[in-house]
Amino acid sequence: MTEPRIVLSTHNAKKLTELRSVLAEAMPGFDPALVTSASELSLADVVEDGVTFEQNALIKARFAAERTGLIAIADDSGIAVDVLGGAPGIFSARWSGRHGDDQANNDLLLAQLADVPDEHRGARFVCAAAMAHPSADGIATHVERGEMAGVMLRAPQGNGGFGYDPLFRPDGCAVSSAQLSAQEKNAISHRGRAFRALAPHVVALLGA
Repeated sequence: MTEPRIVLSTHNAKKLTELRSVLAEAMPGFDPALVTSASELSLADVVEDGVTFEQNALIKARFAAERTGLIAIADDSGIAVDVLGGAPGIFSARWSGRHGDDQANNDLLLAQLADVPDEHRGARFVCAAAMAHPSADGIATHVERGEMAGVMLRAPQGNGGFGYDPLFRPDGCAVSSAQLSAQEKNAISHRGRAFRALAPHVVALLGA
């Protein structure tokens, strides 16, 4: 049985699948069993009290690396709307006051943008992906950032994805993020870009 060497600090099975796919692309012959998750290791959640995506991702990655001794990867992501000064930002998952309530979050954001004309509805999804691992000097870290620019729609479109996907149309697309296939979304998404930027650093560690 393959022993895991990487832990993804998440309880989201879709993120685990995505990271395994990214690493397989970066390293032919990569064994997906090398990557496990916080859920599979029964890791507790850690308080994310950073004020940026990068800080929160690093908090989660450091925690997982300290608890497991493995290479740990974590991400923090959200949507940043131009006319709201970059909000909801790091508060995206709890914008309505209830963490993870996609419907309430979407309803509130739509209401806040109701009077904003189409030419000023620019936004972007942002993801910071962090890696932490034990080293001779303690816990070493590295972080990468990925973004996907687009516009906010006036009503939800599509049933795929999660979060704010039904309200967001990526630049260059005729449909919302929720109407893209998993492969189409991963190719352009903020998380896919951040994970791909981080992958060479993970591969180098695995090779070492």
